[in-house]
Amino acid sequence: HTWFNDQTRALDATLYGRRMYELMAGYWPTAEDDPSAPDAMREFSRIWKPMPKIVFSNSLEQVGYNARLVRGDVATVLADLRREFDGDIDVGGPDLAGQFVRRGLVDEYRLVVHPVVLGAGTPFWPELDAPLRLQLVDRRGFASGAELRSFVPS
Repeated sequence: HTWFNDQTRALDATLYGRRMYELMAGYWPTAEDDPSAPDAMREFSRIWKPMPKIVFSNSLEQVGYNARLVRGDVATVLADLRREFDGDIDVGGPDLAGQFVRRGLVDEYRLVVHPVVLGAGTPFWPELDAPLRLQLVDRRGFASGAELRSFVPS
């Protein structure tokens, strides 16, 4: 969790689709006050709450926790956000991330593989028209058995 906290702290903003935002907003605002939560999770709550969050949704009417709603083409919105934010912007949620991947809008892929097979859920990778060629730029292991692989488009 420490690595995730460090990565999140370094971000300028996070982009969410509706479902991922609702999942995050359903837990993290109060996790800091949960005495049973591990220290790293309470710390993540303190990092997450003030972070700028941009939520892509056509159905939500309002959002909270330093979030704002956007609608429209992901490439156009991203271009506007890159003018607004100088640093890294993270994309959370497989459906929204898939739109960025298909449009070639991802600068770096940070994949953390955990030693667990869920057997259900939304696939991480969207259907692509052509192979996505990547170059490995970083790798590291964690005590939990999880492994990070960072790639850039080649």
